[in-house]
Amino acid sequence: MPDFDKVLVDIADYVKDYEIDSDEAYQTAGHCLLDSLGCGILALQYPACAQMLGPAVEGLSVPYGVRVPGTNYELDPVKGAFDIGCMVRWLDYNDTWLAAEWGHPSDNLGAILAVADYLGRKNEAKKRKPPTMHDVLTAMIKAYEIQGVLALENSFNKVGLDHVVLVKVASTAVVTKMLGGTREQVIDALSHAWADGQSLRTYRHAPNAGPRKSWAAGDATSRAVRLAQIVMSGERGIPNVLSAPTWGFYDVLFGGNEFKLQRPYGSYVMEQILFKISYPAEFHAQTAVEAAIKLHQQVKDRLNEIDRIVLTTHEAAILIISKIGKLHNPADRDHCLQYMVAVGLLKGNLTADDYEDEAAADPDIDFLRDKMGIVEEARYSKDYHDPDKRSVANAVQVFFKDGTATDQVEIEYPLGHRRRRDEGLPLLIEKARHNLGTHYKDARTEQIIATCQDIEVLKSMPVTSFMESLA
Repeated sequence: MPDFDKVLVDIADYVKDYEIDSDEAYQTAGHCLLDSLGCGILALQYPACAQMLGPAVEGLSVPYGVRVPGTNYELDPVKGAFDIGCMVRWLDYNDTWLAAEWGHPSDNLGAILAVADYLGRKNEAKKRKPPTMHDVLTAMIKAYEIQGVLALENSFNKVGLDHVVLVKVASTAVVTKMLGGTREQVIDALSHAWADGQSLRTYRHAPNAGPRKSWAAGDATSRAVRLAQIVMSGERGIPNVLSAPTWGFYDVLFGGNEFKLQRPYGSYVMEQILFKISYPAEFHAQTAVEAAIKLHQQVKDRLNEIDRIVLTTHEAAILIISKIGKLHNPADRDHCLQYMVAVGLLKGNLTADDYEDEAAADPDIDFLRDKMGIVEEARYSKDYHDPDKRSVANAVQVFFKDGTATDQVEIEYPLGHRRRRDEGLPLLIEKARHNLGTHYKDARTEQIIATCQDIEVLKSMPVTSFMESLA
């Protein structure tokens, strides 16, 4: 049998052997966990999400079932991973990673929490020690790192593939290890993740943008659990799944190009993660919405006087979220730069409800969209990829028919950026308090927040106790 592709081996060695020694990474992981759970709980308020949840077969009972936060469901690990991943991702409000490929590393929580709770309940039933939340946080840091490092210089979107391929790969690696897999079994499972048919990005772009983008990550993270199970049952791997001439991933799906890896795996991604704090908006638009809201008072009473609106942005935003013409559903609207900026200018705010049909019927939104022009700023595009900056810059300026104009409001770093952590973290906690409070009573909400903020208490907590507190 030929040697396995080095990409697989390097990931497996990292998952099995690398010791995370970054206090910042663990502290940030606690914040990511709290934020992601809040996003998932808020999503339960939306029937389109809630109807995706529950057992695949009605009435199915599962020993050691995975608890789905905010519900009474106890599911098998594969469906449990889907449900948790679906909830976390549904509102496009969870943390973000931007690079040559973008994505949402907290999507991996579907697999991580599902497998951890399943193992914990099974161990307790057999009088063995369950995994702790330290194990969960470590798996989070490593999944974030795998997804994020692979994304730094490898653009899957440019060959038409969706970024959830990296969720599948990262989740497969960490949950195979959690299930007791050897180094060789982690490699085998990774090879199957790459061999899978991969999701097309078509459900994120006009004219096909739709709800699948909200459950695609749940689908990917659940598939990771299933692949790990298959390998743990004895299935062998595919050594040259990436590099095989003609039939490998590189030749079939990546234009014949090998992956470029900018840096070794460590804890860089978790430390640099971007939080969506103020607005449930696709991340490339976060600073544009913040700029628009700053202009709200100057614009709200002069709508009929507006001549044009200039949005200055970066290449990735133009590629992903610049849209003209009719928008068909909430999923289409929350991936439209012009729509989000229009709402910010009109309301001085942006919430998940602003994407629903009733809010979108406001004719002033399309009136403002029609006034907008998009300009790329080369510096913004360059700084977006700079590993020391990782900016997500946008600027908004409104010009009036009388020849006057607002100032150009430029914001380079969103509130959830590492450079704005001190400013952002108190607001992140408030975001979680609001989101959790849509479902839990105040005392339960405060208990969850306190646990996630005290990292040493969280680390030592059995996974089963933590999941019970969310049920």
